[in-house]
Amino acid sequence: MQIIQSKDFDLYWINSIKKTDDIKTEKIVRKIINDVRANGDKAIKKYAKKFDRSSPEKLEVPFSEAKRSLEQLRAQNPALAQAMELAAGNIKRFSRKQREQFTDFEYEMEPGVITGQRVIPVQKAAIYIPYGRFPLFSSLFMCMIPAFCAGVEEVHLASPPASEGLPDKRILAAAAIAAQVMNVNEQKLRIFAVGGAQAVAAFSFGTESIPRVDVIAGPGSKYVATAKKILYGDVGIDFIAGPTDVLIIADGKTDNVEQAAQIAAADMLGQAEHDCDARARALVPNIEFADKIITAIEKQIMQLTNAKTARASLDAGGLIIVYQSKEDAIRIANIIAPEHLELQITDADSWIPQLKNYGSLFIGSLSAEALGDYSAGINHTLPTSQSARFTGGLSVRHFIKTVTTLKCSKSEGFEKVRSAAETLARAEGLEAHALSAAKRK
Repeated sequence: MQIIQSKDFDLYWINSIKKTDDIKTEKIVRKIINDVRANGDKAIKKYAKKFDRSSPEKLEVPFSEAKRSLEQLRAQNPALAQAMELAAGNIKRFSRKQREQFTDFEYEMEPGVITGQRVIPVQKAAIYIPYGRFPLFSSLFMCMIPAFCAGVEEVHLASPPASEGLPDKRILAAAAIAAQVMNVNEQKLRIFAVGGAQAVAAFSFGTESIPRVDVIAGPGSKYVATAKKILYGDVGIDFIAGPTDVLIIADGKTDNVEQAAQIAAADMLGQAEHDCDARARALVPNIEFADKIITAIEKQIMQLTNAKTARASLDAGGLIIVYQSKEDAIRIANIIAPEHLELQITDADSWIPQLKNYGSLFIGSLSAEALGDYSAGINHTLPTSQSARFTGGLSVRHFIKTVTTLKCSKSEGFEKVRSAAETLARAEGLEAHALSAAKRK
């Protein structure tokens, strides 16, 4: 864990940007993709034996297994089932509000020239949910519910077989909850026990058991991310995600500075426990507050079951930057472009207009990132590795297309547009285009 002054940040940042050699990963993934393209289900089952915890006889999982898993969860852990249902309901409400922002319209550009937009959902989407160190059933809600709210006709879940050739039971239970919340049946939601790059390939091309889809969304390993990157164009994707990160701007201006430090420390540890490549960073106004946060981290980390991972993450890239001014902090925050940006500061609202690059913004000390990760309704599938400079997080927009329309009728306005098109086409040397416009005189 390092503490640096903001004047040293630029050099630190240049040296800290991780340069990875992806050639080996890409070579492995391309081999898997080509195998699945050529051999379909046979290749998928082969890789299940090699990489997963079990190998399914049948790739498609009956929806009854999801219902059974939900019944078991309600019996064994009703509090968890209720929390999952609450989270799913909030995500549905937020996603429906998002969908309202995408509307059809017509606009008369000139008399007789009517332009327009139509919003059309994709027909089929696949949701990939990994099962590595953690069963990310919360990510299922974050991906599946926006897809259904967008109006997708069929949503297909892919998750690696955990035991008995089935995905993890909590992931299956989450699928049943999502179906219940969205009031969809097993014809609209199909489940497949398939993981890794082979799942991305299967949904990109289609196999004997697995349908080809229009969009694939959801988190995954570097192999899943590489497969999505390679196959983009054959299939739509949400975005390429890397290691998770958080940036906390905290000023410690409160009657209880110790508690403020404890909150910042808890949120940094919450990010660091994901994996060794996760990055937890903070911006603070003075070295004294930075020291208090580190002290709080050292106390709290001893209580974590994931302490070893969190420690490795903080040792590799944990950082506290002491800023000199508000403008100084904002400049650095916009360079880092964090996946999660927390404002634990007294005048947070005045900072927001100048903060441009982040995946999701958490305003005020009560707005824990963990609430956004699980139950508040906003999406936790967010851009990482500075990609918040050019994209936002997963939403209903990843499952819809905005297409344009043109409708013309004879009029003075139409003639102006037609004549201009003819002139422009001829100037570019595209005579057939010019002729096409001329024929409408």
